[in-house]
Amino acid sequence: MFIRRYIKQIIGPLGLALVAALPAHAALIGVLPATSGGTDYQAYYDSETDLTWLADANANGAMSWTAANAWARDLTIGGVSDWRLPKTLQPDPSCAQQFGGQSLGTGCTGSEMGKLFYDVLGGTANRSIDAVHNDNYAKFTNIFSDFYWSGTSLAGADDYAWLFDFGYGAQDINTKSAALHAWAVHPGNVAGPSTPTVPEPQSLWLVALGLITALLWLRRSERLRDAAGSEGETI
Repeated sequence: MFIRRYIKQIIGPLGLALVAALPAHAALIGVLPATSGGTDYQAYYDSETDLTWLADANANGAMSWTAANAWARDLTIGGVSDWRLPKTLQPDPSCAQQFGGQSLGTGCTGSEMGKLFYDVLGGTANRSIDAVHNDNYAKFTNIFSDFYWSGTSLAGADDYAWLFDFGYGAQDINTKSAALHAWAVHPGNVAGPSTPTVPEPQSLWLVALGLITALLWLRRSERLRDAAGSEGETI
């Protein structure tokens, strides 16, 4: 509320319209272009969670939990290694179901894939991600509305591990021998702090529009003050 009130005072009603037009979901930054200087990004960085997601959500097909972990561990993209499978928070109070210290079901935004599903991709509980999503969805390829492995084992049961269902927006468990999809993630921005990341064109356009709006509003305010001053002198 304070931010909107400040914007209204500084750049006027048009500024509020600009704020309303800004995307509510997480802004992703493309990194590791396959072509030097290109926009064919092989991964996307989410600054809110400080995670980089592989652009291909099914780069190696369905496989067992052990094979999926080995694949992610050995993966090298654009010279960047040390990838892993996403983590699942336990317990997670955001989950719809709590049972014996375990959190499962829909609404789980504490886990990395749950956060990705709901907040980054705009998914909805009980709906598949290919049916309900935001414009971040189009940045990735091969997102299946199906089960994806988490790298987190089920506590007290070595033969089971957590998974996330992109067809339902829920997390659950399965035996590690099952063949599920795997989506690699990397902590931090793999582009590195010294490597500049270029905002997408629509973001640049919104910034430019905001600056132009502010300048126009300030000029209008100055003219009104000058006009008021002139009337005072005449009187």
